[in-house]
Formats: sequence, C-alpha cells, structure tokens
Amino acid sequence: MANLKTFSGFPIQNLTSDPVPYAQALADNPYAGVWSSGGAMNTARSQLSGAGTQTAALAMSGEAPGGNSTNVENYNGSSWTEITDVNTGRRNNSGFGTSTAAILAGGYGPSFYNNTEYWNGSSWTEVNNLNTARAGLAGAGTFPAGIVTGGDSPAVDAETETWNGTSWTEVADLNTARKNISQASQGTTTAALAFLGQTSNPTSVASTESWNGSAWTEVADLSTARSDGYGSGSSTAALAFGGNLPPGTLQALTESWNGSAWTEVADLATARGNLAGAGSNTAALAFGGQVPSNSAATEEWSFSGLPPSTPAADYSDALVGQMYYNTSSGSFKGITTGVGSWSSGASFSAPYSGRGAAGPRDASIFFGGSGVSANTELYNGTAWTETANLNTAAFMFCPAKQGTQTAALAASGSIASADLTKNELWNGSSWTEVGDLNSTHSYADGAGTSTASLAIGCGPSPNAIVESWNGSSWTEVGDLNEGRYFNSASGLQTAALTFSGAPGSPPAFTANTESWNGSSWTEVNNLNTARSTGGGFGTQTSALMVTGYTPSIIANTEQWDGSSWTEVADVATARTRPGSTGASGADGIIGGGTPSGGTSVEEWSVSDFEVKTLTTS
Repeated sequence: MANLKTFSGFPIQNLTSDPVPYAQALADNPYAGVWSSGGAMNTARSQLSGAGTQTAALAMSGEAPGGNSTNVENYNGSSWTEITDVNTGRRNNSGFGTSTAAILAGGYGPSFYNNTEYWNGSSWTEVNNLNTARAGLAGAGTFPAGIVTGGDSPAVDAETETWNGTSWTEVADLNTARKNISQASQGTTTAALAFLGQTSNPTSVASTESWNGSAWTEVADLSTARSDGYGSGSSTAALAFGGNLPPGTLQALTESWNGSAWTEVADLATARGNLAGAGSNTAALAFGGQVPSNSAATEEWSFSGLPPSTPAADYSDALVGQMYYNTSSGSFKGITTGVGSWSSGASFSAPYSGRGAAGPRDASIFFGGSGVSANTELYNGTAWTETANLNTAAFMFCPAKQGTQTAALAASGSIASADLTKNELWNGSSWTEVGDLNSTHSYADGAGTSTASLAIGCGPSPNAIVESWNGSSWTEVGDLNEGRYFNSASGLQTAALTFSGAPGSPPAFTANTESWNGSSWTEVNNLNTARSTGGGFGTQTSALMVTGYTPSIIANTEQWDGSSWTEVADVATARTRPGSTGASGADGIIGGGTPSGGTSVEEWSVSDFEVKTLTTS
C-alpha cells in the first residue's frame, strides 16, 4: 500500500501504529524521579552541609564519632575521597558553592560560630565572619555570591545575609524566624527559596518563603512540616528531602517544587534527619544524617520518562494534513489540527467577578474583583494561593494580560463611588502604585506586558480612547474605530486585538473586531455572535472570546486564527464579567463571573493534533 499516491504534498505511507500526541505520551510515560544508592562516605556523620552537583560535591564538617568534625570529602559521581580538612570543626553549619569554590559558614560546638571559610579547590582559608554567629542556618549560591538565612543564635533567627565574595551584608529578614531550616542549594542572592525548620522546640513548620533580592514572600507550604531536612535546585525548581518531625520521627519524604507548589514524589530509601545534599531538582545527592545513628550512606536522585518541558512539536513527526495506511488496523487515516476543549480547574476560595488576570494558564495571577476586592491569587495549574493584596480594592481592571506571576500590571479599575485612573505594578511579592492613566479605562480591557502595554477602550461609557504604557507613564495613542467598553482584548503593545463590547448604553453589544499594528487600528472580521462583558485572551493571531451578554448570558466560545472567528466548544458555565487570561488561543483560563460563575474556574487547551479514520464513497 506504500506510495499509492501523493496528496497535498504528503506521500501515503504504511505505519504500524498511529502517532501519539505529546499529552498522551506524557500520561503513558510520566516524568518521575527515584532515589538509588550511591557510594558511601568514608566517615559517617550528621549535622553536616553540602555543596556542588550530583557528580562533583563536597560533604563538609558535621558531627562524627568523637565530636565535631573537620573532615571534608569530595564526591566524583561514584565514590567519596577525603580531602583537606576545614580549619574549625563544627556541626549544624551551612555551605554553598561548587566542589572547587565553596563557602562554609556558621555552626556550633561548643559555642555558636560566625566563622567563614573559603575552599579554592585545594585548601581552606578563613575569610570575613558572618555578622551574627549562629547554627542551624541554611545556605545557597554559587561562589562568589551566596545567601544564608535563619538559624539559632541561641534565639530562633530570621536574619538573612548575602556574601559578595569578600564580606557578608545583612538584608531583609525572613517572615518566619526559624532554625534547622533548608534552602534550594542552587538559589542566588536575587532568587532563593527557604523552607521547613523549627520556630521553637518542638514546633516544626511547612512554610516556604521566596526571595526576590530585596524581600521574602510566603508562598505555598510543603505537605508535611519538618525540620533538619535538606534542599537542592533553584528558586523555581527544587527538591526538599528528609528531615525530622520532633520528637524524633525521621522522614524519608521528598517533595518537588515547580515554582508555585510542592508535590510529593518518591521517598528516600532511608528516612533520615540532619543530612546534607547537593545538586539540582533533576540530579541531586542526599548524604549522611541520622538514621538514627550517624550515617555514611549516599543516595542519588534522577528522573525518568518524558520531561514536561519537551515541546509537543518536537515529540512526533506527525504533520497536519498527512494521510497514511495503518497496517495494524487496516484503515486509512489522516492527521488533522487539534480540537480545543474546556475542563474544570481548581476553584477560587471566594466568588469573584470583574477580576483582573495575567499570565499563561498554569502560571497565572488573578486580582481584584468580587464587587470591590484587593485580593490577589496565584495559580500553579492545580491550586490557588493567596498572596499580597492590591493597595486599592477595585473591580473591572484593565490588565496587561501577557504579564506574569512576577511582573503584572493592574490598570484603572472601579470602586463603589468612582472609576479610577490608578495603576499598580506587581513585582512577584507586592503591589506598588505607579504612574496614573490619563483617562479611566475601567470596564475595558488590556494587552501587553507589565512594562509595555495598552489600555483599550474606555469606561464606564463607550469611548475609543487607547493608552500605551512604557514602564513609567501612559500616553494616548491611536483611537479605536468604534468606541466601546465591556470589551475583550489580546496580544502585545505593538500587535493587539480587541473584540466584542458595548458601543452604546446597555443593552448594546457588538461583534466588531479591530487589529492594532503599533500605530493604528484596522477593522477585521467580526465575531459570529455579538456580545459584551465576556472574557478574552491570547495574541493578535491566536485568541479566544468566551461567554458574555447577548442580552442573555451565554456559554459560547469563539476562536480567532488570525483572519476569522470559528465557534468552538462552549464553557460549562455561562457567565459575564469573568477574569480570563492565556498565552494564546490554544491555552488559557477563565474564572468567576456573574451570575453563576461564582468560584468556578475552567481551563482551555487544544490537543497537538488528532487522528481521523478516512472513509471513501
């Protein structure tokens, strides 16, 4: 049957099986981690610290038989070798760096130490001390820059210090003082993660804090509170493993951090506390610790399966338009474009309407709404986390939808007594009021990023005004061809799309769509269904228009392909005034709304491709 004919440029081939979309392949072969045995250390010990990677690591100092150890060992990926000792033996110390350039700081025995030593690959040199002597602190970084935080001095400590290669500087404290704390070991002085620890004896915590270079922000908790664990990886992709839940319950638990939430993954083979580690979230080491006696055991963490970051387009050679003969089923088949569908997402904690939103589906930020609210929530694809509130409670924001969870914009908005020109900027941990708009754009919509965006349309009455944000101020630019409010928008500052809306007093609504080229608006093909107060997201060439008012409330969804709108799958819940955001018309989220949207959230996704059986007649 091979090469029967060529159709649309594709030869008809014999295949024994159908191509598999990446999402299905990932479900069949998920990306999962496992711990396996590595080479044992030469000296069993606990309360030590580590630095480096899975194949080039240091195990430094700690408690060994006979007391505090000066011992240092180097791991080459299969075995440990004793190398030059530190100058001052200590336990409950902190370390960071590589196997050839590392810092060892703090610790205990018989007093609290502020001693800092530098490893140059062959010897240890005492350098400038910590500002505060303490033990049970945690460290992260790559020499010459690093960060340590928390500890016991002997009071439980919230202090954070950064190292610049020469000296330590005190910076902002943790929100929760704690000792026997852990950090993602490959964090930096501008992006670090601290978790676990004890606020007192025997109280352990599950709290996690993220550092942005100037302040710590509380983010999602681990599933299990504990202390005396260890961490590897970065501020956005980390592992937390082992630990102790007083009074003496050792932990084998491992949890993985994806930048917004923790997930339980495969346990250590041996439960242990007061251990050390090194490496990343995909290739880590766990070594030493109490099991409950001192241990020399090493475990190596590695992943198997398809990584979630693999681009779908690179996974399969399936091409839309291709036809083939499946020799197993005895049928001709063709590959078509994927079809989009809605699925339920995790609900908000409280009902919302008129809510601002930004970011891609599984890393979005929603803010305001609910009548008048300052609430801000982050989504990781499975759960919402409340974070720092807006300075001004409002609803009907005009957000920069291509913003992110660490850089978003909330423009205009409405409160009970007035419509606002206020503008707030999100930096990942807090909102700051920045340059005001020239006109109120509440009841309108926005496009772009936190530093380059558009406020499109003008409410609370129809207007064609558009303003452009350059990161510090707003400037009026080209007007729309049709004045409107309650409209939707998508795209960037230089390539945007606006559609639907109210061109007059309610119940007026429109199907009008306009495209922005950076200097002027052009009318393009209309929506199939005129409406206002719906949700929209995507880009100038790939967008989605969802729900709205016609004057009945509808569940209708339309997809824009760059030239025309096509009706696709309806949402489960018809609604108006929802929050909505997404990276493109193939991947987004809509939530809340009135009258029945409430707390419900729905997620939109489009499969890579679909396989269809062909028939002849």
